[in-house]
Amino acid sequence: QVQLVESGGGLVQAGGSLRLSCVVSGRTFSRLAMGWFRQAPGKEREFVARINWSGGSTYYAEIVKGRFTISRDNAKNTVFLQMNSLKPEDTAVYYCAADTFGGRVGDNVNEYEYWGQGTQVTVSS
Repeated sequence: QVQLVESGGGLVQAGGSLRLSCVVSGRTFSRLAMGWFRQAPGKEREFVARINWSGGSTYYAEIVKGRFTISRDNAKNTVFLQMNSLKPEDTAVYYCAADTFGGRVGDNVNEYEYWGQGTQVTVSS
């Protein structure tokens, strides 16, 4: 059983920063491509960022490019999302997700087999 546990969410003012973490257990982490998604109230879950198994390749949604950075530490089975210059429209529940196959674009929820429970990020104006 693969488990993903996110942490690091909270309340921050516009322009501030947060760093989300997601610890993975139950699977060889270094073989997983990882992604971050978010879901605001009344909206569909949307892609934020993806990182391949080695950390050598990353991919971002246009709306976060230049502000968010995804990274991973395979020794600690952890993927991170550094979020800078936060805006009120970034308010959402943020989810990490694991892709056991890799080799895909990774911007669609259907490309991920395992999901965390989510962590709330609220950005005040």
